[in-house]
Amino acid sequence: MAIFNVHHPLAFTFGILGNLISLMVYFAPLPTFVKIYKSKSTMGFDSLPYAVSLFSAMLWMYYAFLKPNSVLLITINSFGCFIETLYLSIFLFYASKKARAQALKILAIMNFGLSGLIFGFTYFMFKGDIRIQVVGWICVVFAVSVFAAPLKIVVLVVRTRSIEFMPLPLSITLTLTAIIWFCYGFFKHDLCVAIPNVLGFLLGMLQMILYAIYRNSKPQIEDKKLPELTNITTILQSPEHEDHLKKLRNCTCQQHPQPASQLDTSTPVVVSTT
Repeated sequence: MAIFNVHHPLAFTFGILGNLISLMVYFAPLPTFVKIYKSKSTMGFDSLPYAVSLFSAMLWMYYAFLKPNSVLLITINSFGCFIETLYLSIFLFYASKKARAQALKILAIMNFGLSGLIFGFTYFMFKGDIRIQVVGWICVVFAVSVFAAPLKIVVLVVRTRSIEFMPLPLSITLTLTAIIWFCYGFFKHDLCVAIPNVLGFLLGMLQMILYAIYRNSKPQIEDKKLPELTNITTILQSPEHEDHLKKLRNCTCQQHPQPASQLDTSTPVVVSTT
């Protein structure tokens, strides 16, 4: 049996393209870890995205080993497991004690506990094609949840009218990745690969549309403390407050007499309205 199945040349072509562009995505965090290495500190970065990416690569590689003629899925996800493990190793080496403990907790629960549960359950409970389908749909559910996670960024962009947290190159890259892997799944007749990338494509298009709408917009800054400041100003300007200030100053002068020239009458009194 040939290592690469070229009976579906379009699927093979899109699989190669998918491997190449996914390599670019995997290498995207490299500058971050170069900074971590040079500064000998994780600088507040979170380990969760890399743990999630490792978990995703592990699931898809398991599915690819079960699915016949899925070498191109094995190659990219095996590399994903390698590079994400490298990133996490660097993170753990330079992380603070608290950050390291949190990262190890995430890895123990998700990458060892949950993945081990999935592997054991599907291996012993299902056989043949049924096992492939069950593992495939588990991958679909997880992939959809990962694609849906950036929706909070979309909401933030709409609310603030700012694209600061949604860089265009990343949106374009992820959209292109979703298109390529959808085509691979479509020509391979693999719904488990095609379906989640439909959502990835739609989300990527939404991000680019929002970028076009808000790229020249002035960001809106919500000042929810303004009513409180107004109340404080009203209190400070009220006659009752002036009487209270006079009594407080007189009491202070009696306890700690100071020359009149040293009394500070310009310092505002902060009043909490909560």
